[in-house]
Amino acid sequence: MIIPLVEQAIRPLEEAAGLRAALRELELTTRHGQPPRALTLAGLTDTAKLLVAALAARALARPLVFLTTTNRRAETLLEPLRFFHGLLTGRPGASVALLPASDVSPYRGLSRHPEIAAARAVALWRLATGEAEVVLAPVGAALGRLAGRESYARLGRTLRVGDRVALDELTAYLEGAGYERSEPVEMPGSYSVRGGLVDIFPPEGSPVRLELFGDRLEELRGFDPATQRSASPLASATLVPLLEVAPTPERLEKLWALREGRAPDGAVNPFPGWEFLLPLAESLGATLLDLAPRAVLLLDEPQSLREEAGKLWERWEEDHAAARAEGRVAAAPGELFLRWAAFEARAAAAPRLQLEQLALEIAGAEHYALASQPTPRYRGAVRAFAEAARQRLRAGERLLVAGASSGETERLAEILGEYEIPYRFGTPAAHRPGLVEEKSVLAAPVDGGAAEGGAVLLLHGPVPDGVSVPEAGFTLFGNFDLFETAGAAPRLRGAPPKSKAAAFAADISDLVAGDFVVHVDHGIGRFAGLKPLVHDGLTEEFLQLDYLEGDRLYVPLARLDLVQKYRAVGGAAPRLDRLGGLTWQRAKLRASRAVREMAEELVALYAQRATVPGHAFSADTPWQREFEDAFEWDETPDQRTATEEVKRDLERPQPMDRLLVGDVGFGKTEVALRAAFKAVCDSKQAAVLAPTTVLAFQHYENFRRRFAAFPVRVEMLSRFRTRAEQKRVLADLEAGKVDVVVGTHRLLSADVRFQDLGLLVVDEEQRFGVRHKERLKQLRAQVDVLTLTATPIPRTLHMALAGLRDLSLIETAPADRLAIQTVVAPANDALVRAAVEQELARGGQVYFVHDRIETIAAVAERLQRLAPGARLAVAHGKLKEAELERIMLGFMQHEYDALVTTKIIENGLDIPLCNTIIVDRADRYGLAELYQLRGRVGRSSRRAYAYLLVEAETRLSEVARRRLAALKEFSELGSGFKIAALDLELRGAGNLLGAEQHGHINAIGFDLYTEMLERAVAELRGGIPAAAGRAALNLGADIRIPPDYIEDERQRLRMYKRIASLGEAAAEREALAAELEERYGPLPRAVENLFAYAGLKALAERLLLESLEQRQGTVTVRFHPETRVQPERLVEFVRGTPGARLEPGGALRFPAERSGHWLEELRKRLLAL
Repeated sequence: MIIPLVEQAIRPLEEAAGLRAALRELELTTRHGQPPRALTLAGLTDTAKLLVAALAARALARPLVFLTTTNRRAETLLEPLRFFHGLLTGRPGASVALLPASDVSPYRGLSRHPEIAAARAVALWRLATGEAEVVLAPVGAALGRLAGRESYARLGRTLRVGDRVALDELTAYLEGAGYERSEPVEMPGSYSVRGGLVDIFPPEGSPVRLELFGDRLEELRGFDPATQRSASPLASATLVPLLEVAPTPERLEKLWALREGRAPDGAVNPFPGWEFLLPLAESLGATLLDLAPRAVLLLDEPQSLREEAGKLWERWEEDHAAARAEGRVAAAPGELFLRWAAFEARAAAAPRLQLEQLALEIAGAEHYALASQPTPRYRGAVRAFAEAARQRLRAGERLLVAGASSGETERLAEILGEYEIPYRFGTPAAHRPGLVEEKSVLAAPVDGGAAEGGAVLLLHGPVPDGVSVPEAGFTLFGNFDLFETAGAAPRLRGAPPKSKAAAFAADISDLVAGDFVVHVDHGIGRFAGLKPLVHDGLTEEFLQLDYLEGDRLYVPLARLDLVQKYRAVGGAAPRLDRLGGLTWQRAKLRASRAVREMAEELVALYAQRATVPGHAFSADTPWQREFEDAFEWDETPDQRTATEEVKRDLERPQPMDRLLVGDVGFGKTEVALRAAFKAVCDSKQAAVLAPTTVLAFQHYENFRRRFAAFPVRVEMLSRFRTRAEQKRVLADLEAGKVDVVVGTHRLLSADVRFQDLGLLVVDEEQRFGVRHKERLKQLRAQVDVLTLTATPIPRTLHMALAGLRDLSLIETAPADRLAIQTVVAPANDALVRAAVEQELARGGQVYFVHDRIETIAAVAERLQRLAPGARLAVAHGKLKEAELERIMLGFMQHEYDALVTTKIIENGLDIPLCNTIIVDRADRYGLAELYQLRGRVGRSSRRAYAYLLVEAETRLSEVARRRLAALKEFSELGSGFKIAALDLELRGAGNLLGAEQHGHINAIGFDLYTEMLERAVAELRGGIPAAAGRAALNLGADIRIPPDYIEDERQRLRMYKRIASLGEAAAEREALAAELEERYGPLPRAVENLFAYAGLKALAERLLLESLEQRQGTVTVRFHPETRVQPERLVEFVRGTPGARLEPGGALRFPAERSGHWLEELRKRLLAL
């Protein structure tokens, strides 16, 4: 549905003579069979072109194919086009599809980035099925040869409850569409099958769970990938493809044989670049226009399209010749693509409209004009904007203003209200900012008119640039026209919800034979695998652990709570313990004392801080909400939680001292900005301290940009300021004229005096010197301090320190963060040249990492020869500090295209334009180093690439070969990353806890260390005595997860660990049991017993029972000397239980029936104690 106010506002534009005539001509062709002619509409800005496209879609009721030059331009136009199309047709954004061109040359032996491959598949499917009303495509995609329409129409699939769905057909479809089998399903593009339950996570939309009964789809539900719990029922679900061509075994074998010149020895997996060999085996006779025979073509600057097509063809021919010269099999350019002339000849049969900025006459084209011009930019000059708006309304113009976010729209409404300019909302009621709804009605009469000529129409959507059409009396102000905020950055699909199960953790299911493990009672051993053993007449699975001198321990899987994977700071390899030896007990005792001392210090510090008076900040003001709503991205749940925790601290009378941990680009700065804004709203000053001049400059730019729409003065103190400028800033700071100051350690100098400092934000404190840290310690006693760090720490440590060290974690990547395509390849110049050219072609930047300072200059020269047009800089640790700063700042400000550097790449720097990293001799680096280097790119909504170049495999050492195998798993779900991330987390833990604790962590393993710390802290804070021991349970019950219930051994192991770690709370057990039932079907009796056993064990340990045994219908309970069971309760139990008796040695015996749910019954009886 189109909102009437929008209809009224847009009418003068529709009635502009040139546009009306062009659309009428197109209608004659599409509806009345008039032969198609080339029509041109000139005088259009980019925003005007998108408005014309949306109006054409509405008027013609036919599919549109909008052709532009490059992927980058198409991505820039996509969101504004979706917005205008939705606004003017009332139809959803999904009806506008982007068909990207390949991001790699077909002759480099590389496959498309998964994001590109999936976007192409979805667009081709939507086009072939008629779902796409507008397809936006760069010329490279339009020239591509395609398979027939029918093959793309089969790419997607809609499932409805009650449908006939054969499981083998469904899994064949999913494999062909590019889905990967994975258990559990946590990431888009994966699926799992467990009996009649199928979990699928499409690349668009939410994950779905199918319940099949035979070949009938009985039930369809959404589910949460974090908890694996089902959500509300669904009537239908659409599965979209990830690949446009299915990599079937037959197809891959044929292509592999063509490439290698011989038949394969075994099964062939998809190999890099396989899709570009297709024309050698199959006919690709169709084109984009064949998929949409009724489409109207919109050509964005035809001359530019022709030139771009010519450049692409030249590049394809050069690359093809190079591939053939190297002896590689490759399809000719003509087999993969059309020439532009051939495309034009086919396009001549379609109705088409050429969109031009300049009014140039084009031979053979009917010419129309719509004179449009960009709107003026006010750069925060609110009064000038308000005056201009008033004048335009008086002149009878239709005036629209677009805010990028609800907060920005709200701010616009507030500004118009302040200057008494009438306004209305052109957004559906559900999307209106609630706070200003009343004001809008008060400010403008209900009919949308006003005494002096109308009202401003406020829109909420991505319109980067405004447009004015004087002849139509129509003006639309864009997101950047009033405030200089990048509100309309392109958005791609939202990031998948982060799975708790997938979060970096020492997961027991990651155990492989040979891994070190810690048994709480017996010490460090080596995992040797799962062993089935007969115990009490039942076959059970045990964990086999090998110890020193051939000792062996078998641990029942029901007691996996006693076993942890060994983790240490710096990845140190431990020494094995001897079973029954004293070394382990001594190590545990030493660690326990050290942990206790540290916990006591923390508790004392916490108590001391609670007594120091500070400033309690006021609750949030409407301005605060407005400021937060103006954030141009969707905040992540972690960001929201961290913001709430920081604000809660600020509103308390004690000074805040909070550590905020999160990777670069995960949104720590936004939390700091909100805290600073809160301080400024309370008439306090805020200071931001950064360890380097470059980082300080980056913070300064961010703060200045975000505060632009508010009366807040932001200044900087660093070497980038002259003496005179610094002097002026210092004077204004003391006089209270500066609200926020950003700087390096210069801020800690004696001559820096504040009028009223309320908040200090410290970035990467560990990088400051001892003297500076002492000064910070003094400041902490007086003002609120928020410390930011990008070094990750383990979630378990965060939990252990809860309430003592105020910690906030941001672990969720922003919604638009895309996966990094990682390529491991032998070093070769052709690949490096292609990678650099590809990044530079989209206006991006490149890191080239080479870790030998003595040869770095020669490497830079070689790179310059490969990419002669690139502006290169070299950075390494031996440069003078000022020189290194100059280079890094230059790179940040895009004065250089490529940076040849060592590992010193600035940790905290966030360079969104740098999205390709090439690591030379990647086989020389550790996994954690590669993980960190790879994380330097992919910090925006652009696709990122990491090329890890290695020596030819024939020359690699065994260690390097093993490392290479791990590298090749460096995908989104690769376990190699888990290992690397874990290593980094442990280093972070080491930094946080201090060097003296390293030895204890390494002696007993990190997980046991944090367990001890958690227990010590709880004991000191709440007076809970530590558990004196673990209860031994020997009940002779069948407690196991049968392999035919959970077939995957790793998942079985994980589930044993989760059940063994359950507490006494029935709700916890019920939730996990429900999850199991949803994922694997009804619980077998043995699994029900396992849950009851877990509850019994937790109860026995709470009561401090030494053992619980059942033999021949009698239960024997032995008590620990410090048992929590009261004697009177025991006497009552014996009196009330037939056959119960107390033995002379203190044991309790009573009869128990072994039938039905007897373990659960036993637990209930023991509750009486």
